Amino acid sequence: MKNSKIYLSPPHMSGNEQDLIKEAFETNWIAPLGPHVDAFEQEVASIVGKKAALAVVSGTAAIHLSLALLDIKSGDKVFCSSLTFVASANPILYQGAEPVFIDSEPDTWNMSPHALEKAMEEYYLQNDLPKAVIVVNLYGQSAKMDEIIEICDRFEVPIVEDAAESFGSTYKGKPSGSFGKYGVFSFNGNKIITTSGGGMLVSDDVEAIERARFLATQARDPASHYQHSQMGYNYRMSNILAGLGIAQLQVLELRVGARRKIFNRYLKELGALPGISFIEELQQTKTNRWLSAVTVDEDITSVSVKQILEHMGEKNIEARQVWKPLHLQPLFEGNRYFPHDDREESVSEHLFNTGICLPSGSNLTEDDQTRVIEQFKEALQKAVVNQVVL
Repeated sequence: MKNSKIYLSPPHMSGNEQDLIKEAFETNWIAPLGPHVDAFEQEVASIVGKKAALAVVSGTAAIHLSLALLDIKSGDKVFCSSLTFVASANPILYQGAEPVFIDSEPDTWNMSPHALEKAMEEYYLQNDLPKAVIVVNLYGQSAKMDEIIEICDRFEVPIVEDAAESFGSTYKGKPSGSFGKYGVFSFNGNKIITTSGGGMLVSDDVEAIERARFLATQARDPASHYQHSQMGYNYRMSNILAGLGIAQLQVLELRVGARRKIFNRYLKELGALPGISFIEELQQTKTNRWLSAVTVDEDITSVSVKQILEHMGEKNIEARQVWKPLHLQPLFEGNRYFPHDDREESVSEHLFNTGICLPSGSNLTEDDQTRVIEQFKEALQKAVVNQVVL
């Protein structure tokens, strides 16, 4: 329909999901365990090149388990990307620890190695190094992992790679999510592939993943009765949802290809407009282009992000501002923040004030994409017309 709602990143089914769901029902594997769960874990571990994987209810749960495995506790510090969804940092609070936020750098919009090194050096001198660093791969683009790994190795701090948005992306030929002590993926309804809700924790530390499996199953001790010596969590994925995941894995490369094609069309149609810039692909990386993100220079366009979003909303098109940096969130008021620039200028704040995510779903039709492009241009033109009238 001509004026039907265009969503930012809706689920995109492969057509094979129903067969696997039916199989789960026919075999009565409905509980949070079963052959689909086992197969989904094995396939994801193989794709990412890790020795073990654990399917859980969300990417947030996977981050939480990784911090529990690292024995993060009250009084500990955990460094975390600031330009990300709150789920990246909430598990730090679950453990009673203190998040310290690290700014983005302009090339990838991800954690700034320069800001990270400044933070590490300061806390090293205080004999208060973080127990972990949570690095987020924003909108599918990998962070500068070589530089970040070098810094973290130098200070002997483990990395949790939050690849919730970057499943299917690569960095220098290696899969996103394979660089940290632990890697985390999300299969939420808006992700590159979905299990409705779900996530995955991966690692080469097989014993640690088995420990996470124990914690995620209410930490039930091996006994003929229900016995619990430790606090656990109800985090295991159901066999039904894992069936969705198996079917979705079959089309992962198709979904990545579709989103990259959408991004390239946006870049071609909008990238040359004055004041409009797109997040670039870092050399030797391949991003899944989970969301196509653009920045708007109001000094050049004479139109604000708010005005563009309002116009798109009026035209029944869902577009959103980029993530509000966590150091600006009321929840984290008072937490330390290290900017990228030595002059204390904040890259993440600039991106928040100028950035827009455009509809990027792999099932976005060419006609709907044309509509997005036309309405984005119309929003810019309206500002020019209004200026002339005034």
